[in-house]
Amino acid sequence: MTPALQLYSMRDFHDQIVLLAELPTLGITTVEGYGGVYQNPDDYRIAMDRHGVSMPSGHVALDDIEADFDATMKRVTTLGIRRVFAPFLAPEHRPDTAAGWTALADRLNTAARRFADRGITFGWHNHDFEFAPLDDGRVPMDILLTSAPDIVWEADLAWIVRAGRDPLAYVKKYGDRLSAVHVKDIAAQGTNLDQDGWADLGAGTVNWAALLQACKDASPDLIYALEHDKPADPLAFAAASAAAFDTLWGATHD
Repeated sequence: MTPALQLYSMRDFHDQIVLLAELPTLGITTVEGYGGVYQNPDDYRIAMDRHGVSMPSGHVALDDIEADFDATMKRVTTLGIRRVFAPFLAPEHRPDTAAGWTALADRLNTAARRFADRGITFGWHNHDFEFAPLDDGRVPMDILLTSAPDIVWEADLAWIVRAGRDPLAYVKKYGDRLSAVHVKDIAAQGTNLDQDGWADLGAGTVNWAALLQACKDASPDLIYALEHDKPADPLAFAAASAAAFDTLWGATHD
């Protein structure tokens, strides 16, 4: 299993096109896109093809999808993306009631159906705010996955840990909805403060051996995307995390 690299992790690299030439030397030939690399998809696709890099999945904001679906599809098609994930809601746009989250689920489900008509899978990528209980005790992530039956889930398991929830329980509960998994690590408390407390994979505290086994048990067709929200050295993070993933994956059992 070769993991993808979420390119948001590499946003501070000096040139995103040049980066594509560097990645294969690190053993990385699959990437997950985000808005920062979508400005000129034709040129980016040419560079990907030149260096043997593919982009099977990508993050696209729900507002962009709803504002111009045809333009979104052109970008997705050009880059070869087959799985699209809406990645985030700014704080001012986050619902604070169950009704609000249900309305968001309806929007996501509508998008999922439009993508499905074009042969594309669509889902939601979580952070921590979807796991903060509402006043009625319900958890927004549960509302999204229950009220939007046509979406899939890209699970950011480290954010679930940061939310104080059990990621293993969520993988077991919603394993049939999983389409992709973000693989990143959390530094020991009080360390890596300049990196917002994140760590290279294998250098942190998350029990990835157990989580990868659970993900493998849940589905044989998942995309695994390495990520670090604020790496001190993007290339060093990518290299170390790719190597750590290879070791962890080899320790799991079919």
